[in-house]
Parts: sequence; C-alpha cells; structure tokens
Amino acid sequence: MDDSDLHDAFPDEAPIGEDSILSTRGLEAFTRKVTTTASHLAGHAVDPSGSHYHNAMGHVHKQLSRPAMQRRMFSMARTSPTDLVRSKFSTAEIQSRALSYLSDEMLQNIPEDENAYSLFQGFQASFPDITTDSNKKHRRRASRGRKMLEESPMPADSPQHLHKLKKGRSTLIHELEMLAIRKNMASSEIREIDNKIANLSGMRRIILDRLADLEHEESLLEHDIVDMESRIDVAQVLVDEAESIAAANAETTRSDEDDLITDEDVDEFMSKSVYEKIPPVSNTPSGHRRQKSMRRRSMPVLHEHFDPGFNIREIKAHADQITALDFDVPFGTMVSASLDDTVKVWDLNAGRCIGSLEGHTASVRALQVDDNILVTGSADATVRLWDLSKAHYDPHGSRFGRDDEEDDGIAFENPDDQPVDPPAGSMADCPLFILQSHVDEITALHLRGDVLVSGSSDKTLRQWDLEKGRCIQTLDVMWAAAQASASLGSGEGTWRQTSRQASGAADFVGALQVFESALACGTADGMVRLWDLRSGQVHRSLVGHTGPVTCLQFDDVHIVTGSLDRSIRIWDLRTGSIFDAYAYDNPITSMMFDSRRIVSAACEDVVKVYDKMDSRQWDCGAGITEAEDGRTPAIVEHVRIKEGYMVEGRRDGLLGVWAC
Repeated sequence: MDDSDLHDAFPDEAPIGEDSILSTRGLEAFTRKVTTTASHLAGHAVDPSGSHYHNAMGHVHKQLSRPAMQRRMFSMARTSPTDLVRSKFSTAEIQSRALSYLSDEMLQNIPEDENAYSLFQGFQASFPDITTDSNKKHRRRASRGRKMLEESPMPADSPQHLHKLKKGRSTLIHELEMLAIRKNMASSEIREIDNKIANLSGMRRIILDRLADLEHEESLLEHDIVDMESRIDVAQVLVDEAESIAAANAETTRSDEDDLITDEDVDEFMSKSVYEKIPPVSNTPSGHRRQKSMRRRSMPVLHEHFDPGFNIREIKAHADQITALDFDVPFGTMVSASLDDTVKVWDLNAGRCIGSLEGHTASVRALQVDDNILVTGSADATVRLWDLSKAHYDPHGSRFGRDDEEDDGIAFENPDDQPVDPPAGSMADCPLFILQSHVDEITALHLRGDVLVSGSSDKTLRQWDLEKGRCIQTLDVMWAAAQASASLGSGEGTWRQTSRQASGAADFVGALQVFESALACGTADGMVRLWDLRSGQVHRSLVGHTGPVTCLQFDDVHIVTGSLDRSIRIWDLRTGSIFDAYAYDNPITSMMFDSRRIVSAACEDVVKVYDKMDSRQWDCGAGITEAEDGRTPAIVEHVRIKEGYMVEGRRDGLLGVWAC
C-alpha cells in the first residue's frame, strides 16, 4: 500500500499538514485496503518472502511519522467514546435531546392521565380550529361536501355513488371523532382550572391563618407595651415621691420630732397600693388616654381580605335584647349592653368576654368606647366613666387558665365550645367616677377629647367637666324649641309634633355628636338642631324628618341622620339643605358610616348597607346566611362599622361580626 493507495483510500481528505476530518467513504476505502493487505499477509504462497508486508508497514510508518497524522491520532486517543458518538450529531439534534431528557425521578412520579386521547390526537383535532376563520371555512367545506353528495348526478345504483357515500360517511365520522376529542380537551381544561382554584383557595386560607397569627402577636405585643408603660409611669411616680420625701426630710429641723419624716413614714408610703400613689390627674380620662396614647400602633387588616358579607364571628353575648354597643378598632375591644342589666367587655380578636362592669342599677341605654376610656349612660340617670386598661385580663392566656394549644386566637374561626366566664373581679379596678345631674334616663351621649355631652329623657343636654367630674352647662331642648317658635312668630305650640311619633315609642333625645364647640342633636320632634356650646344657643335647625330622629353622624361636610319615618337623610352642613335621602320599608333604629359605606338597622334581620363609592344598596347579616338553612334570625337593633369591620346586635342577645 503506497501513497497512491492512501490517496485512493482518502479521496476527500485535505492535503497532509492541514486539519481534516475523515469522511465515511474514506474510512470504508481504508478498511478495504487494510483487508486486502491482511489477505496478502496471510497468503504466504503468493509472497513467500514477505516483501509486500514490509513494504506496507513501511508506508504506514511513513504516514504515521507525519505531524498532522500524529496530532489527529493523539486527539482521538484522548477523546472518550461518548464524545466520539456525540460528534456524529448536529447541534440542533444535541439541543433537542438535552431538552427531551427526563430524570428517573421525574419518570417515576408521572401522574396518572385520565385523558383517553394522546397529545397528538388533541393537536390533530384542534388544528383546523386554530382561528375562527379556519373554523368557519372548515364548517363551510363540510357543508359544501354534503351538499355536493346530495346533488350528485351519478345514479344511485352506481359503484361511484356508493364509493362517494362511504367516503362522505368516513369524513363525517372523522369529524365526529375530532369533536369528541375537543370536548374531552375542554372538560380536562375545566377540571384543571377547578384544581388550580381549589389549590389557590387552600393557599389563600393558609396565608389568612398566617396573617391572623401575625395580628394576634401584634395585639399581644401592644398589650405588653401598654403594661410596660404603665409600670414606667408608676415607677416614675414612686421615684418622684421618694425624692420629694427625701428633700423634705433633709430640710426639716430635727428638733421638732413631730414634723420629722421617719423611715416608718417612708415604709408606710411604699406599702400603699400602687394606684393610690398615682397623682389625681391620672384618674381623669385625659390622663389615662395619655398613658395609653400608643395603645394601637398598627391597624388590623385581616378583615379587608374577606369578601363583603363574610361572617367573621358570632357571639352569644346576652340573654336579652342588645341596647347599646361600641368598639374601638377592628379586632379590638368591644363593649355591649343589654336589657338583662349587664355590661360586658369583649376581646374581638379572640371572641371571648374579658369581664362585666358592675355599678349601674338599671340597663345601659348608651355607651361609647374612646381608646381605653368607656362612657356609659343608664336608665338610672347616671353617666359613668371606666378605664378599660385596668382590666385584669391576660391576652397571652387562653380560656382563662387553659393551655394556649386549645385556642389559637384566630379571629375568623368560631369556637365550637361555649364561652367560658371570666374570673370574678376582672374589672374591679376599671371604674373612674360617676356623673350625676340628670333626673331621668340617659338615652344618648358622645365623648370627643375632653368634651362629654349627654342627652336625657328629662329633655336636657348636659356638658361635663371631666377634670372635676361635674356638669358645667345645661341645654334645655324645650326652651330652645320655644325660642325658635317665638322668633319665627308661629302661633303653634313650642314643640313640633311628628306624624310618626307614638307614646313611649322613641327617646326624646335620640342621638347627638359633639366636635369641639359644635353639637348636633336629633330629637323626637324630627328636628336636627346644631348647637354652639360656647353660647348655649341653637345655631341652625334642619327640618325634614317626619318622625323621631334615632341616630346621626357628621363629618366635615355632611351630616347623616336616621329616623323612625323610615328614611336616612344626608344634609349639607354648609347650606343646611338635604343632599340625598334613602327610603326603607321599616323605621331606622341605628346608623353609622365610615369612609366608604353607610350601614343601618331597619327593623330587619339584616343590616342595610349603602356603598357610597358604587352607589348601590345591599344586605349583610344573618338573615342572608341563615335563610339558606331555613332559620329566621332575630331583628337587628344596633350596628357599628369602622373601616369595613361591622358589628351588629340583635334582639335575642347575639352579636354578629362581619366584613362589610
């Protein structure tokens, strides 16, 4: 085998010295030459001397001594078999195989497929319907084919006609099969979407649980901060008193032993009750409000993630009708009063009763929670103030002594067991002082800052000094009505009788609200009077209601009033005219609004909600949810809402908490 033989064996190879790749045809030719050489070596009879073998080996040695050939041989020796095989594939094929590779673990965990059709069949079935136009063309083509078969000029007994009929039948059957495949694909997509929705709902529930836990921890930390601030205030008072005693002791002459402050005096002071050491200013609402000014450092947002109308909690609060209720913030502290002559304080986050307030000798008709200060007005003609921060309540504990594992405190999960009564005396330190000046039951009150005004069935409004605990101004509603009648020159009586007023059916003072020196008051004659507390005079009267006013609330621009005349009216405070009005089927007994919604109790088993943003009315309450079970809940008497968190009280003593 000489150079010519090598050239014949590798006709496509580049000249020696250049990098080249052996082609398949060249390898085959080289194989034939080696086979021929081996046959010559094996045939001793042909060349007994072996000269052909030596010549062939000499030519091979000559080729192997060339540098280019040696580089190719060394490169091949260093190449693994996998690389040798991979070098036969193109780049596109290698990428395709890499993308289609699946590990054994993934192959073992392949879920079972319920589809009766393969992916290729699905593609084939949906391919004609990729666009609407193609779908229409396909249907037109099939219709045209059927029409051609019907109008075919061929005889009915001809083989061609039979062949076309069979072909048309095959086409229709194929189309029917394709439709079945597409139906199966659509059903599979629906099931997949349902599974995704279920998975997302489960994930949302988990996140809501996590958010509830975080807000519960926030409330616990805020309670600890308030407790620490109280301890700091008490310690500061002790330090100040000790320093003053030490200074007085140093300045007093030791000659007069009667005037000396001995160690026994200091010990006696140190052994006193903690609350007796606090200065008198701390017994005022302003002092306690300053003490807990940082009580709510964060606002709960859990209820904002519920759908409107979601029932967060239902509490079996009282054994009789709810007469008044109020709360400070969502998932905060709520106070409820009932005709069973009890006033209870609730932890809305855990849904449990903190304690009962003892002191009133009759049922409470009006109350308000302002931060940690509670104001209650009762049928015993007294107004009492309470400091809820002094309640002996540990939010870290669960069910008052039971393990935390039995109650996670998540606000939107109703406990199945009955509520456990709080320990006796848990609210013993809460009373501050009593305001006594009215001579009949208190029906309305409002506290704003240091200004407290109460309204009574004795036909008077009274303003109170919270520092000294006494009445500083009395406003006679009947006298104001007489003055207005006289100034208008009316010959009618001084009291404007309403068409819907029944004897004993409505309170004389139905509602009031105060802001600095401005006071709005709604009375049984259907009038809404705006008072100036500085002069004690009526600044303006809003005429429009034909029944007693039972509730009112105002902001910077509007005042919203509800009445037994079955209407809610929105007044423009700048002009005194009616801005808007809404009529209902029953009398309005309670109403409140926040930044978005107006909620009202209209003697029904649901709360009437008006969305100011969407300008629509809808119902929320137990009458919606329990009607599905065939139950009829009690009538809603009172309703309160703050930032979409609504609490309603019913005639059967139940309290409902809703996302609104």
